Amino acid sequence: MQQCYFCQNNIEEIDFKDSAMLLRFMSEMYKIKSRKKTGLCARHQKRLATAVKRARYMALIPYTNL
Repeated sequence: MQQCYFCQNNIEEIDFKDSAMLLRFMSEMYKIKSRKKTGLCARHQKRLATAVKRARYMALIPYTNL
């Protein structure tokens, strides 16, 4: 089984200001990819979703690509 990207690299805090890293876990339509596709553990998937939502609110990444 594939290990979580954040667990593997010992990353505790997911920074919402790091938009390049967040975009890695998003589709072309700027939707958050599922755990099956990203390979993240439950804890980090939830923290990733929170970071993406904060980044969207702060206008660092778009809500959609329209």
